[in-house]
Amino acid sequence: MDIDAFRQMVAKNPNGFLGRYGLGNKIIQENGSLEEAVEHLTVATQLDPTHAASHLALGRALIRLGRNTEAKPVLNAGIEAVLSGRSNGGKDLVPEMQQLLHSLC
Repeated sequence: MDIDAFRQMVAKNPNGFLGRYGLGNKIIQENGSLEEAVEHLTVATQLDPTHAASHLALGRALIRLGRNTEAKPVLNAGIEAVLSGRSNGGKDLVPEMQQLLHSLC
């Protein structure tokens, strides 16, 4: 999907998790505003706190913005969601989230 399709999804359903995640992730992929991406990904993690990919994308964006203190709990929450079994997948994302966390120490 292109970025406009994701923007339309969010406009139609601002509380839709997939639209928020998709838009935030697409903004990052297209080198758009990281601040805007953080806004959408933050909402996505609030709507579905067990979606590991949302936590990883948000953590990456925060780190790129130099907001490391904010990135740590986001990444920890993503790891915890997967390891606790609450997430429907995302085990493949845990090593990257752990690596990002270690790089922040």
